[in-house]
Amino acid sequence: MARQSGSHPSMRKRSAARPSASRNGSRNGRGSRSSSSSNSSRNGRRPPAGRLIALLTIMALAFAGILVRLVVLQVRDASEYRTLAKTQRLRRITVPATRGTIFDRNGEELAMSVPAKAVFVDPQLVQNAASEASVVSTELGLPYARVYAAMTRPGRFVYLARGVDLDVASRLESRRLPGIGFLDESRRRYPSGTLASHVLGFVGVDGNGLSGLELEHDELLAGRAGRKLVEADPTGRLIPQASTVERRTIPGRDLVLTIDREIQYRAQAALEVAVLKNRAKAGTVIVMDPKTGEILAMATYPGFDPNRFSVTDPAYTRNRAVTDVYEPGSVNKVVTAAAAIEEGVLGLKERLVVPWQYRLYDKTFHDSHWHPVQRMTLGDILTYSSNIGAIQVARLLGEERLSTYLRRFGLGSRTGVGFPGESGGIVPPVDEWSGTSIGSVPIGQSVAVTPLQMLSVYTTIANNGVWVRPTLVRATEGDGGERIAPGPAPTRRVISERTAEVLTRMLAFAVDVGTGKEAQIPWYWVAGKTGTAKKPREDGPGYSREYVASFIGFVPASRPAVAVAAVLDEPQTVFGGVAAAPLFREIAQFSLGRLRIPHAPKPPAPAHALTPS
Repeated sequence: MARQSGSHPSMRKRSAARPSASRNGSRNGRGSRSSSSSNSSRNGRRPPAGRLIALLTIMALAFAGILVRLVVLQVRDASEYRTLAKTQRLRRITVPATRGTIFDRNGEELAMSVPAKAVFVDPQLVQNAASEASVVSTELGLPYARVYAAMTRPGRFVYLARGVDLDVASRLESRRLPGIGFLDESRRRYPSGTLASHVLGFVGVDGNGLSGLELEHDELLAGRAGRKLVEADPTGRLIPQASTVERRTIPGRDLVLTIDREIQYRAQAALEVAVLKNRAKAGTVIVMDPKTGEILAMATYPGFDPNRFSVTDPAYTRNRAVTDVYEPGSVNKVVTAAAAIEEGVLGLKERLVVPWQYRLYDKTFHDSHWHPVQRMTLGDILTYSSNIGAIQVARLLGEERLSTYLRRFGLGSRTGVGFPGESGGIVPPVDEWSGTSIGSVPIGQSVAVTPLQMLSVYTTIANNGVWVRPTLVRATEGDGGERIAPGPAPTRRVISERTAEVLTRMLAFAVDVGTGKEAQIPWYWVAGKTGTAKKPREDGPGYSREYVASFIGFVPASRPAVAVAAVLDEPQTVFGGVAAAPLFREIAQFSLGRLRIPHAPKPPAPAHALTPS
């Protein structure tokens, strides 16, 4: 008891405080629990309505934004994105048509198209330009810098190579390089190399004819290209199953030429030998059927390979037989003789007094060799190729009539053979002739002709005086096998049959005993004429020291079946009877055998049948 009464005052204060707290707790127990619950809400157990509304609003706005964007993409910008998608995976490409084949007259292929591949690159799909360019340049044999430049340039389509062999393209395709694609196409091939190359011409990488008959008949041979819509995968490779043909290709028509492959080959081989043997600069040979105008061979040396035309000097690709002109020389004397016979200015047995040289105004003309004054008929003048005799005959004719016959024979005009770049030659109108033209023109100077024009003069005589247009195309053939022939070549009468017959006798006599002896063919009678003409200077008036040698004729003389022109440019042997006549003989003899032409009787001798005294 005493301890209680003596307890510390502070302990009494704590004891006194407990009942008060207990009583307060009893009175405010419910309120205390409410206060505890409110504190729990503020600590995140149950968010207030404002925060939920804000969250829902944000989510609604986000979904609304997405919905609006989808509407914009799917509705407003739909066409733009469809176009972009198509641009990325769709491509419209041109599908070249198969080019027509060119055949010789007997169905032998001279030019054909073979399957090939075009290799291209889509620069935007290339992943490693350096390494891919190295692979492509190695496989295709292309310069690395060129391939790399193509792979890094702007754009979606760049050709790397055209006309690639299928095995090479297949090997490259197996490397599966991103961005590298392949297209089907064809490549022009000339199976016989240089054979008839100047006639055929060649085709560029795009399949377009660039020269020769490939150019002249390009539209017919090319056909019509097609169009194809294709899809490509992300690496740039085309998806064949997804392609759509928009326009089908129409194959080109085939071309059947008048050229005989065997005669053409022999003509080219003989021409090459003759050029080298005579140390000439160049040469030309043409073989023609004088009745139909069909050209059996047309050769020029030096030649070229159309399979490799891109590395050939353009000067070697010209078809000199129709594009280049030259002064014909004595082969042109036949025109003077034809005019004299047709106009009756000189009797066939009438003789002219012919010296070895002749003065006309300020110019002196002379024969090729000195000779004493001779009495010559027209046949003698032609047989022995007298320049002075031909000038005397021309003066009897006069300028007007001589000019008229030059043009009637087709000199000064294109033959119309159907070859690009054909020259019409140069025959000045009479009002431009000088005082000495009546001396130079009849002997083949002061005029220029193509070899084909000059051969046409002789085929006119062989065809009984009727000129026939030369032709290189015999027919065309379609994909279905239908054959279309152009029909007979246009003709016109130039001289009478009698004049043609008399000229034939004179020309046969010229080969028999005159300047054309080297053109003789055993068991056949040849009618023809030699020509030896100085070449005009290129740097001014007058003539150089170089010559053009030629021989033009037909055989058999009494029943002409083959006409041949042989022309050599700047032969060291100079004369037509030495340089060109043997070339004529070899080609004409082979052609006769190839065409199985029988022997024919000897034509009668010309009216004079005499030699100069």
